Amino acid sequence: MENKFQETKVEGRNAVLEAFRSGKAVDKLFVQEHCEDGPVRTILREAKKRDTMVKFVKKERLDQLSETGKHQGVIAMTAAYDYAEVEDILEAAKAKGEPPFILLLDNIEDPHNLGAIIRTANLAGAHGVIIPKNRAVGLTATVARTSAGALHYTPVAKVTNLARTIDDLKKQGMWFVCADMGGTQMYDLDLKGPMGLVIGNEGDGVSKLVREKCDFIASIPMQGDIDSLNASVAAGVLAYEIVRQRMGK
Repeated sequence: MENKFQETKVEGRNAVLEAFRSGKAVDKLFVQEHCEDGPVRTILREAKKRDTMVKFVKKERLDQLSETGKHQGVIAMTAAYDYAEVEDILEAAKAKGEPPFILLLDNIEDPHNLGAIIRTANLAGAHGVIIPKNRAVGLTATVARTSAGALHYTPVAKVTNLARTIDDLKKQGMWFVCADMGGTQMYDLDLKGPMGLVIGNEGDGVSKLVREKCDFIASIPMQGDIDSLNASVAAGVLAYEIVRQRMGK
């Protein structure tokens, strides 16, 4: 039986093209610099159609990555786990008869953080997680392991544009709260009902465009001497304030 947690390297032009055309989730494509003949251009077109992150690298880098020694100038990294659609997440909420509760991650780059957030999402009863396609980590083997099995139960959708996805979900009655400095203390916000929790990048926080789309800015009270919480810890603290409010406590 295929191990769903196995991140796969696909090497060689035909194999990579087949991976795209078969609908496999390709997280990243490595292409040899200055290597853009017909077959490689076809692969690049497929990558563009699917918004796959493309990195042009020197031949030496591809040789290092290669396990077969026959990469022909292209190596694709396919996801360790299948992605869901945003609709699947909304359906999961509907099936449980609950208002949707979704975590949206704005460019989380650390696979351990992503895995820990997916684990928290599962334990807090969130119906799914949404991540962007670019400038963020995908469902790698490290993410799968760190999630401690949560990826079996919590759907993760990958979208091209997080801000646009928030707009679409607002039309379906959802509200959005993001964790950021200088907002309203989280205990003073009403976070019941259909809610999207937005967590920002480890270094820069939530991007300006995404922050402006949020209905609430929630600040976590902090007493210590350092300036911020780790992204996965912030996600846990806010997710459980939403849980507390949903329980009516």
